[in-house]
Amino acid sequence: MSETAILHEVANGVMRITLNRPDVLNSFHLAMGRQLQAVLDLAAGDRAVRAVLITGAGRAFCAGQDLGSVSLDDPAGLPDLGDVVRELWNPVIRRIRELEKPVVAAVNGVAAGAGANVALACDIVLAARNASFIQAFSKLGIIPDSGGTFFLPRLVGTARDTALMFLAEKVPAAQAAEWGMIWRVCEPEALMAEAEALALQLATQPTRGFALTKQAINASMTRDIVAQLGEEERLQREAGRTYDFVEGVKAFLEKRTPEFRGE
Repeated sequence: MSETAILHEVANGVMRITLNRPDVLNSFHLAMGRQLQAVLDLAAGDRAVRAVLITGAGRAFCAGQDLGSVSLDDPAGLPDLGDVVRELWNPVIRRIRELEKPVVAAVNGVAAGAGANVALACDIVLAARNASFIQAFSKLGIIPDSGGTFFLPRLVGTARDTALMFLAEKVPAAQAAEWGMIWRVCEPEALMAEAEALALQLATQPTRGFALTKQAINASMTRDIVAQLGEEERLQREAGRTYDFVEGVKAFLEKRTPEFRGE
C-alpha cells in the first residue's frame, strides 16, 4: 500500500508520530493501525528515542474508525467488530501503555471514538483550546473500545463516564482539563511548540525511571493496596540500581543539574 498514513521522525531523543489521513480526520483503517503498531515498535527498540509525541495532521487528532472501510454488504454477513478491535485497536493501546518511554499526545482538534481513547491512553495529554473529546460509540449502537471503558471511569468517575458514553456529548478541551481527563490546555497556535518542548524535556530525564513508573501505574489499576506496596518495593529496588539514580544523588549533593542517560 502506497499511502503513508503514519509519519514519524526522530530528533533530539524525541520520536514525533503524526496520524496522516487529514482528508478523513485521521480515522483508521486496518493498514493504518498496523503502520502505527510498527512505528511504536521502532520507538521501543531505538535507544536514541527517549520520548514519543503523537499528534494529528490537519484539523483533527483522530476520528476513530474509518467507517468507510467497514463493509456492511458482504454476503458472508456483517463484519466481526471483535476482529477489528483485536487486530487494530488493542495492539495500539497495549503498545502505548507498555512502551518504556513517556508518550505525549498533542490533541490538535477533535478526538472521537477510538481516537479519543488513543489520546487518553498516552502518559501526558495536551490539547488545543478548540479541541474536543467525544465518546461517539453510542451513535453507532456499539460499545466504547480502545481502553475507553478502562481509562475514562478512572479519569472522570463512573457518573460522568457513563453519561459521556451513553449521550456521546462533546467535551471541550477546557472541560476535559477541569475534569482531569487531560493534563493541560494550550492555545491552538502554541500547542505544538508546548508539546514539543515537553517531549524534549522528558527526553533528557531518567527514562528508565519513567518506564518503572509506568509499570507501577499500570499495575495499580488491578491491585489492592497491599499488592501495590509490594510492587512499589520491587520496582524501587530496580530503580535504585540504575545509572540515573546514582547520577541524580550525586548531582543533588554537588548542587548541579543532573545529566541523565536514561539508563
